[in-house]
Amino acid sequence: MSFDDQLSVGVLVGPYLYEWQVDALERLRTENGVTIPLVVGETGTKGENDAESWNEKNRLRVGDLRQFLEVLKTEKAWSLVLAERNVAKVIGTEKETFRRHTVEGLECFDDTEFVQCSPETNDGWTEFPEDIVARIRDCCDVVVRFGFGLVRGSILTAPRYGVLSFHPADIRRFRGMGPPAVFHDGRTVTGSTLQRLDDSIDGGEIVAYADIDIADCDTLWDVFDRVLSRQRGLLIEGITNVRDPDFEPTRLTDDELGEFYYRKQRHGLAFSGRVLFKNVVGRIRRRFGTKSPSETTIEQPSGSSE
Repeated sequence: MSFDDQLSVGVLVGPYLYEWQVDALERLRTENGVTIPLVVGETGTKGENDAESWNEKNRLRVGDLRQFLEVLKTEKAWSLVLAERNVAKVIGTEKETFRRHTVEGLECFDDTEFVQCSPETNDGWTEFPEDIVARIRDCCDVVVRFGFGLVRGSILTAPRYGVLSFHPADIRRFRGMGPPAVFHDGRTVTGSTLQRLDDSIDGGEIVAYADIDIADCDTLWDVFDRVLSRQRGLLIEGITNVRDPDFEPTRLTDDELGEFYYRKQRHGLAFSGRVLFKNVVGRIRRRFGTKSPSETTIEQPSGSSE
């Protein structure tokens, strides 16, 4: 859908963008009337080269072992799941969805101004300095969050249409971790939620949503790939919705929000071990062409749509 009036979109980014995020922004930029005047990145990420070099990695080195030991300190048992993913990448089975791109130099950011900042972070929440908020207010109608983690404060109301962010699951069922919890529980249908952020965790207004069939996904990374691929087109849908004066976003009460799965839950051996086992079995099943029915089925939430 093309926009009748000029629409300026700001982007919050981390050290790099994934393939699916770049594609979503490129699709948005091809819409008539859309510009991306401003990208806000974290200080120290400008000119990041590790993103592109990571894509070409084709063998494990001593440095990988050191990195694994460092990750082990914080992620505990979940580091085994991450290690399995890295091995899969080395042997050539990593999904293009996860390909990393250095932020600067991307075609979708032609004629875009880059601003670096060091926001204040407390208890995992990020609040932006007022000069950044003022710049966003002056030149952006809407902001898309692809970095900086949990965001709160005056930036949420600075752009006319707010700050939009994806949660790769249905916030009415799986808040927090999202896909790891969905895959761990053996669900066959999940969702993707584009929400207009407020000061809650995964509790903002739903501006676009899609149910996603994952019954044939063999690994957790297949689930991520399926969900993130769907999000490529969901961004345009959500931005179109918030610009429509007749559109009413879905506002959820606390009772309507799903269970919150804390990231620390994946640090336990029981949770991580189950995910790792399912990943390995899924790869074997795919390698030898065998399939088994999924364990459980998730109910379709009322009012959801493709």
